[in-house]
Amino acid sequence: MIAVLMGGNSAERDISLSSGESVYRSLKNQNIDCFKFDWLGDNLSNLWAQNFDKAFIMLHGRGGEDGYIQRQLEQRNIAYTGSNAYVSEQCMCKAKTKDIWSKYDLKLSPWVVVHTGVAIPEINFPLPWVIKPASEGSSVGISKVEYSFQLKHALELAFKYDNDVLIEQWIEGNEYTVSILNGEPLPVIQIKTDRVFYDYESKYISNATQYLCPCGLSNIDEEYLQEIAIQAFNVMGAKTWGRIDLILDKNNTPYLLEINTIPGMTSHSLMPMAAKAFGLNFNGLVLAILSKTTTLNII
Repeated sequence: MIAVLMGGNSAERDISLSSGESVYRSLKNQNIDCFKFDWLGDNLSNLWAQNFDKAFIMLHGRGGEDGYIQRQLEQRNIAYTGSNAYVSEQCMCKAKTKDIWSKYDLKLSPWVVVHTGVAIPEINFPLPWVIKPASEGSSVGISKVEYSFQLKHALELAFKYDNDVLIEQWIEGNEYTVSILNGEPLPVIQIKTDRVFYDYESKYISNATQYLCPCGLSNIDEEYLQEIAIQAFNVMGAKTWGRIDLILDKNNTPYLLEINTIPGMTSHSLMPMAAKAFGLNFNGLVLAILSKTTTLNII
């Protein structure tokens, strides 16, 4: 019996419900015994009362992607999809991710971390900047700052979602994403939006956002992005599936943005698009992710 975990109480709850519903329908359509569980943040006792062997985690954001639910499952010796608790926690925090990536000479934009209630550290890189909550997904709470007077408002917005906030140098260029499935990179997707950046509306609401696959790069350049993505994924210790986002600047230099250990599985989501371009339909993608839960992901 498979439990499809969805919902949660993070800012990404609605996306998680949509992703989870898609996975649940896929499993049911393939005659796999399963049920869906809407985690509300305080009802895990209801989950433990159910009889199930494995969990397909489709929880986005805090509680689902930060190692909490993974640790709860590990303590009960229940197998689950994706990266283990420790890795999930590291990957969820953009500051920790950048610290780890920086040790492997992976290209990153300059950044500083601001803590709530603490003076802003010296920023020794030029405007524009991008302001991000350290542990939030789906571009929630993110702002672009082009003039220094905009920083205060941008920080106030970001601090609504996290006590730690990143100030990064804005890298102008084209955005790409590389999905990774069972150790292999899927075809690269280029993301084009008519908004300031690839924000929440661009991801989940707007029909104007373009997803180019083939991505428009030469085979050599696409393979290079895939190599960087695999390295970035592996040095974090991530497993089974995930997605790496990058920016290619005007000099064709790739900069890593972030890692996503539980990508969306909605109609607008990038992982299913990449899998389809690879020749794997949605049902096949779900089974490929589920196939790696035979052993627990515990370090």
